[in-house]
Amino acid sequence: MRRRTAALVALTCAALAACGSPGSQPAPTPSPERSGPGSATGPSPSGTPVPLPSPSAVPDGGTPDPQDPAAGWSIEQKVGQLLVVGTPADAVTVGDATRTAIEDHHVGNVFLHGRSEAGLEATRGLVESAIGLAPDDAPPMLVATDQEGGSVQVLRGPGFSELPRATEQATWDAERLEEEATAWGAELADAGVNLNLAPVMDLVPADNQSANAPIGYFSRNYGNTAQSVVRSATAFSAGMQASGVEPVIKHFPGLGHVTRNTDTTERVTDDSVTAGSASVEVFADGIDAGARFVMLSNAVYTRIDTENPAAFSPAVVGLLREDLGFDGVVVTDDVSAAAAVTGLAPAERALEAVGAGADLVLASADPTVVPAMADALVARAQDDAEFAAKVDAAVGRVLTAKASLGD
Repeated sequence: MRRRTAALVALTCAALAACGSPGSQPAPTPSPERSGPGSATGPSPSGTPVPLPSPSAVPDGGTPDPQDPAAGWSIEQKVGQLLVVGTPADAVTVGDATRTAIEDHHVGNVFLHGRSEAGLEATRGLVESAIGLAPDDAPPMLVATDQEGGSVQVLRGPGFSELPRATEQATWDAERLEEEATAWGAELADAGVNLNLAPVMDLVPADNQSANAPIGYFSRNYGNTAQSVVRSATAFSAGMQASGVEPVIKHFPGLGHVTRNTDTTERVTDDSVTAGSASVEVFADGIDAGARFVMLSNAVYTRIDTENPAAFSPAVVGLLREDLGFDGVVVTDDVSAAAAVTGLAPAERALEAVGAGADLVLASADPTVVPAMADALVARAQDDAEFAAKVDAAVGRVLTAKASLGD
């Protein structure tokens, strides 16, 4: 496995300085998951509410600490930055569960879930309803959706283009795809969306295309070769970034070899992918090309971690961080309703994800689980200093990414 030289140099300097075959089973159901505020208050030691500080503020009004943009925040406020709550994309305003998450649990990120034909103007109104619930001095809200193309396109209607499936996008030259993606990204940005959970970088072997329930069956993959995947996903990502929308490459370390869908099947297992597989290398190339967000798969990769789904696996996150040198934001796939993770209670899913090193926990399909997730993360951080340090590190990465939105 190659290592990114620049990342290793940076680490060294730092040390010195201190993703069922449809033939025999029912066709898989498409899923959009592959899948954030007048001053709000937080608890103080005396029980008196205190204003939620912004990353550029410090409690005493002194000089901000660039090394700790969340200095002075309560643990509840920090945990809120690590959760992404879903809200129906076809609604006029955010749902009650989403409102509760933002107002009562400081959740700083939303995901537009489902399918909408309402168009751009209506979507902008929905986004504004979410942002309006957050404190004025809070960090920018990550507003996410799935706008891949084909069957996985959440936002449609007036103002939104009809995106072709990825297998068609892959037949275009890179220049055309980047140009088209720039226009698609501009539509998202105009609607208030700044995070697109796309492109798919899963490498699907040609002989597994139709049997690959989550990706190949729906033509979500950019062809069947590493070259095609990297070329097309990189062009798509560059176009999104050119319009101020951050892409999220997914689903690390790859869903191309499985035949079951993690959204609808418990314990989907990949017995092929290793740390040195081409399925991993395409993500290394995506990171080298500038990806700032990577989404983890909900499958189990027995040749990397025999027990844990990737979203809960320290070994998988370690592969991403250490071998691939990724220092950006690690996002889980939906862990609110996906069948592959329902063996654990929602609270445990959040704990396992953050404990493994994930930065953002995606609760898109079922926002009602967010309070339990938030409460569990707060309680663990209060009781476990090592876990609290992981929360702090994750918050730092999220806030750094938010500060760079549009760059």
